[in-house]
Amino acid sequence: MYNYIIGKIEEVTATYIVLDNHGVGYLIYTPNPYAFNEKSEYKVYVYQQVKEDELSLFGFKTMEERSLFLKLISVKGLGPKMALPILATGSVSGVMDAIERENVLYLKKFPKIGDKVARQMILDLKGKLGNIAVVEDSGNSYDELIEVLKGLGYKEKEFKSVIAKVDNSLSIEDQVKEALKLLLK
Repeated sequence: MYNYIIGKIEEVTATYIVLDNHGVGYLIYTPNPYAFNEKSEYKVYVYQQVKEDELSLFGFKTMEERSLFLKLISVKGLGPKMALPILATGSVSGVMDAIERENVLYLKKFPKIGDKVARQMILDLKGKLGNIAVVEDSGNSYDELIEVLKGLGYKEKEFKSVIAKVDNSLSIEDQVKEALKLLLK
């Protein structure tokens, strides 16, 4: 299992990044790919998922994000592709707080998270997230924002009204955070 990979970002798409490490390009799914800048070097904390017919890497800017991701995918009925949109809000502390306070409504606002999975998250994780230390992490067009939201599983009719409220002068990372906050209201 890999802990992290250090390399240069060669490609950024709506759902993944390609990280070049000594001539090998790793395709890594991330919560918010636009948080990474092309041609910049990063230390990406990774989780490797091995399935019968697939080998996937999921990457994170911080160990705290990865720790929460690992806790989330330990929940019955919640896989890596469902956990990524939860982390895309950029608020590890917000998700942890919702679980600790049993805020089902907050958790249900994430794509593909229904009542049953939200309650299972609370049941499995309440009281078990205290060991995650929270450290918040700190091309600007609506086209990129739309692609990211689609990549996170939102339908166009869900985010159409939210796009107009997002400040276009923000970086794409901040636009995504602002849009997700508005979608979760």
